[in-house]
Amino acid sequence: MRCMQRSFSRNAIIAVMSKALVYCAGGGIGDSLVASVVARALRKRYAHVDALTLPHHKDALDRVPDIDTVLIDDGQPDDIANLLAERHYDAVVVTWATARTARIVVRAQIPVRVGQARRLYSSAFTHQVVVRSERGDVTTPWVQILLDYARAIHCDVDCDFPTFTPTADDHAIATQWLMQRQLTSFIILHATNAIATTRGIWPTQAWSALARALRDRFSVPILLSGGEPDAKFLERIAQESGALPVLVPLGAFGAIAQRSIGFCGISTGSMHIAAAVGAPTLGLFPFQSDVPDRWGPRGKFCAVVRSSYPCHGGDTKEQCPDYACIAHLDVTRILATFRTLVDCARVAPHVYFHK
Repeated sequence: MRCMQRSFSRNAIIAVMSKALVYCAGGGIGDSLVASVVARALRKRYAHVDALTLPHHKDALDRVPDIDTVLIDDGQPDDIANLLAERHYDAVVVTWATARTARIVVRAQIPVRVGQARRLYSSAFTHQVVVRSERGDVTTPWVQILLDYARAIHCDVDCDFPTFTPTADDHAIATQWLMQRQLTSFIILHATNAIATTRGIWPTQAWSALARALRDRFSVPILLSGGEPDAKFLERIAQESGALPVLVPLGAFGAIAQRSIGFCGISTGSMHIAAAVGAPTLGLFPFQSDVPDRWGPRGKFCAVVRSSYPCHGGDTKEQCPDYACIAHLDVTRILATFRTLVDCARVAPHVYFHK
């Protein structure tokens, strides 16, 4: 018994002193939010877990309870490496590995370094993980693929749903915004993504029809979420449908989504935040090239609607000439799935719904 007590005490001391880092500097906000689940896994062994991410991802990760401190990768590699060295991390998991990030963690002298295998820079990592997609896996959710990095150093989670916790200030902004518009019950529709704003040929009529159909089916106002680059498209949809654009800071959006009947929209960071705050979330994946099993929302009440429109042969969403799949959204199928999802959340909140 005494030997066991000494062992437990020694493990407790190690846990108190240990520090780990999740280096997730790449992709969109949704990528970093999904990667934050790795921080939860690392807490199984490490007492303090930080994240290093891109500047515009900080607001999202600041609201993840599994992360203690969010650092920004916005300087020269040597400066970032020196910062990490000063913080004396015992382990780092690099979820978005590049030659640059690999060099940084080596220069920071972090003893345990987990990263992607089969790359020219993979020798920088003490633990090299083969990404499942490189073995032909196209169905495993990305969060589980990232958790393979944590598992390489014997860390795992019981639940792989990302978490986003709005602050008191976020709730205050949300309350004021909703009260000014006398909104108490509403649905959020997200009708744009980066492709829409960069190419400028995004169809809006089908989104307007979906907004009207959601309003008529649920008898509530429809809010159009998005960022400043989406403003012109949101305004067009608002004029065509009577929906109301909601352009608020990221944290306030999370607080508004938490109070919504549900979120319905194309795959974006907003979709992942809505799911992370617990809103019933329907992810729409209209492109044939989409992989909803991998990138769909993760949460207690989440579902996806896949593409039903035949794309032109060989098209990608970056090069499509007309986005006909967007112009022909299957409104009937979207409504039916969203109705079922929302009803499940209302009637059986203790039951997990995934379709």
